[in-house]
Amino acid sequence: MSEPGKVGGTRVYHGRIISVDLDEVRFPDGSVGTLEMIRHPGASAVVPLLGDSGDDPEVLLIRQYRYAAEQFLYEIPAGRLDPGESPADCARRELQEETGYTAARVEQLFTMYTTPGFTDEKIHLFVATGLVPGEAHREADEFMELVPTRLSRALSMIERGEIQDAKTALALLYAAGFRLD
Repeated sequence: MSEPGKVGGTRVYHGRIISVDLDEVRFPDGSVGTLEMIRHPGASAVVPLLGDSGDDPEVLLIRQYRYAAEQFLYEIPAGRLDPGESPADCARRELQEETGYTAARVEQLFTMYTTPGFTDEKIHLFVATGLVPGEAHREADEFMELVPTRLSRALSMIERGEIQDAKTALALLYAAGFRLD
């Protein structure tokens, strides 16, 4: 039996951020079907810790308008990888562009697939420490405010459903559970 995977396909849309493919796929049982796949270049996101990373550090969240969600969401700084850019460099760039802060240290937490049922998008998650304030350089469609928040409060916000962005919730939970204990 042949290995599962792509056996053919057609690109039906190519945009500035994503592409959409109709892929012909061989499944593990040998059958073949068509899947709609959103192709994305990947992204990085960063948990910025202000001051020391003691028992209850302050996390620099952003509150950003998201059209797809039809509301403002609490998030950590994040953005698309530029061609040839390393995930760590992307995390540093997005931190500076969105918050104005630069970091003395950026350490990788882990890499996740966002929704592998229909997209190949991966987000590389980092934690940044040794932050130095500066000037933000946001894109024209980025409407956000900085919201410094104690980690304990951010975790409560996840529990209460106030933080609804998946990458943010997972990165904060991971940092709290595995990096700051």
